[in-house]
Amino acid sequence: MFFVSLAASYLLGSIPFGLLIGFLNRKDVREQGSKNIGATNVWRICGWKWGGAAFILDFLKGLCAVLFLGRISGDWLGEPYASLGCAVLAVVGHNFPVWIAFRGGKGVATSAGAIAGLLWLPFFVALAVFALTVWAFRYISLGSMTASVALVVAVPLYLSEPFGRDLPLTVTTAALCVLLIYRHRANIERIIAGTENRFPPPKKEA
Repeated sequence: MFFVSLAASYLLGSIPFGLLIGFLNRKDVREQGSKNIGATNVWRICGWKWGGAAFILDFLKGLCAVLFLGRISGDWLGEPYASLGCAVLAVVGHNFPVWIAFRGGKGVATSAGAIAGLLWLPFFVALAVFALTVWAFRYISLGSMTASVALVVAVPLYLSEPFGRDLPLTVTTAALCVLLIYRHRANIERIIAGTENRFPPPKKEA
């Protein structure tokens, strides 16, 4: 059951909700804006309601993988490995979905959902850092990256034995942070060049 849950988490994460929402609006988000299937690009192309829906659905992929698939797996390795494995596979599925030639999103919402299911207090710390960064600089990508770094700092402070019994949680959050920043490498280049899209987008782009 453990490996079934891992596979199911990947397949759940692979559901391209942003792309499907674009199709509902007769648009292919892979061909417009940042050409990404994530919620921010859906917001830019289809409007804030659809972008919000994409974020919630992607968030739920990570949350359900942890709270449902991770807990029913009957993990023979013992907790928290089942939930951690399902969290990582859901994010990997979102980033590299089998249904659309492994060209997925950047994993922000799905990672957020997974972390919310694993570590609720560090999640809210990261959420606050995200909100403050976006408010100050108006870059969703920068907010996502700074939130992930804040999470890596907050998790060891929250856990009782971050480098002992709780080491799997510490390593998993760090790995998700590295993957998220890696997926934003083009955004980093655009921020440095001053060409990154700001949020919210101008009305002519919405």
